[in-house]
Amino acid sequence: MVQDPDCRRGRVNRQEDDPQSYFLVDVLRLWFGFCSNVSRGQYAATGFGLMVAKYAVEASSLWMINSVFLKPVDFLNPVFSIRQELVRGAPEWLGWVWFFWTLPFLWIAVTMSVRRAVCSGRSPWIGLLVLVPVVNLATMLMLTALSDRQPRKAVLRPDQQSDIRVEVPAQRFRRAALGVFVGLCIGFGLACVSIYAFDTYGASLFLGTPVLMGAVASLIFNSATRRKYSASIRLGMLTVVLAGGALLVVALEGVICIAMAAPIAIPLGGLGGVIGKIIAETTVRPIQGTMAMIMFLPAWAGVEGVATPQREFVVTSAVEIDAAIDHVWDGVIHFPELQEPDEWYFRWGIACPMRAEIDGVGVGAVRRCIFTTGTFVEPITTWDEPHRLAFDVKSQPAPMFELTPYSHVHPPHLDGALRSTRGEFVLKEVSNSKTLLVGRTWYEFDMFPHFYWTLWSDLMIHRIHKRVLEHVKLHAETNS
Repeated sequence: MVQDPDCRRGRVNRQEDDPQSYFLVDVLRLWFGFCSNVSRGQYAATGFGLMVAKYAVEASSLWMINSVFLKPVDFLNPVFSIRQELVRGAPEWLGWVWFFWTLPFLWIAVTMSVRRAVCSGRSPWIGLLVLVPVVNLATMLMLTALSDRQPRKAVLRPDQQSDIRVEVPAQRFRRAALGVFVGLCIGFGLACVSIYAFDTYGASLFLGTPVLMGAVASLIFNSATRRKYSASIRLGMLTVVLAGGALLVVALEGVICIAMAAPIAIPLGGLGGVIGKIIAETTVRPIQGTMAMIMFLPAWAGVEGVATPQREFVVTSAVEIDAAIDHVWDGVIHFPELQEPDEWYFRWGIACPMRAEIDGVGVGAVRRCIFTTGTFVEPITTWDEPHRLAFDVKSQPAPMFELTPYSHVHPPHLDGALRSTRGEFVLKEVSNSKTLLVGRTWYEFDMFPHFYWTLWSDLMIHRIHKRVLEHVKLHAETNS
């Protein structure tokens, strides 16, 4: 691999250092750094060791928190949403902790795979295949099997021989601007293909595209003169940020959806910045690999559009009410109108329940739940007074209004990407004057990766549940 000045800075004499401390530094540099070579043995040992450690932590924590055993087959299953079912009933924060816990492992997998590809004499772009479900396992096995070769050296032209600190600022700005522009064009094109050609908001869009945008911007930025890794990371992240702003300006998305995508897309743009620098310094013909990746992402999106299995998720919320079960049942059936919401997320466009009404009594009656975005039509399927009211969802409005400076923005994902399928209220008598009210919503979600987007959908549905359940609680306790 290329030994960048950034990587040499701060090195100390091995003989004067504590061997154990230096070993730890070497391991961290191997995992999180950008410059260390990755041998076949290091790649295999790291992959297997971290996989075992990650499984042990996740399985033990899931057992302690939710009394559920995480099977090895579920851990290895590329359909991450299976693990979402295992955390059902666990504290609301567990899914978010699980997501942020996964990020460093993702970073290690991608950066080490890119460096391993270089050290085996292959294109660095091959390392990015670890982002693709199913393909990632085959890619890691292939990189483990490939023999070590003489690491590629940086192809330095005469203008690259000078130190990176003496470059002309104007040239630096022009190269950065060109990189950002090309990255934005690629990102916009891939987004249009994914959304409008294949009708999918998939992992190719939210994982692959930000990395490719950052990598292309960084590749162009580093093509004439060697830059710092920190500058390449910032440029990759800036490219993704500007892409979000562009989507808002051209009225393709609103503020809320862009903000939801930012926590995963911006870091991936920075990761792309690292990869672009490595490619620029180790690849003689980087354009070939870049074009292959640009062609691969639409193919990935097409496969996602037809091969991704539908999964149903469930959100459960509960509240304890100081009232008899009959009074609580009355609050569920004769749902009084709610006040205007105070919460900022409802005021900014998230669908907010305002009132509900039921036409008829018993199975076959129709419940209509009026939200700020429209009306849910819900035929009653179970009427077990005063213990359970269950219903299907026949039709529903959009899950949110887009927050935007324009009068009307309605991206395709608002039409059916998030679909409620059924729901229920369950009443459990704790005592003569205390009742546990449970609300459940089952839904399908066609935005991927599920492990990220269901964090937002679960959070949103929990907030809707809380508003409804707390209102029933107030009504029942006031009239008991």
